[in-house]
Amino acid sequence: MLTSKQRAYLRAMASRYDTIFQIGKGGINENMTEQIGNALEARELIKLRTLDTCEYGPREAAEILAEALSAQVVGVTGSRFVLYRESKKRRRIELPE
Repeated sequence: MLTSKQRAYLRAMASRYDTIFQIGKGGINENMTEQIGNALEARELIKLRTLDTCEYGPREAAEILAEALSAQVVGVTGSRFVLYRESKKRRRIELPE
């Protein structure tokens, strides 16, 4: 579980990141979940976006993906959200205590 200080640190980092996944009318499927899991393993912190055609709102999509991927929701702003999961192989982000 992330502390508020850690969450703020990760949100600040993610503000400079580009959105790498968009969730549209196809929704959240197994293939997309696998790709997002691979991206989390490689990057630890990713930014995603829900399109207007998506059946889920950004908060709902973030929670569904976080649960499926054992990740944590860092924040939701508008249609974008940020997920974090510590890499099992190569840790890149040092979180403040």
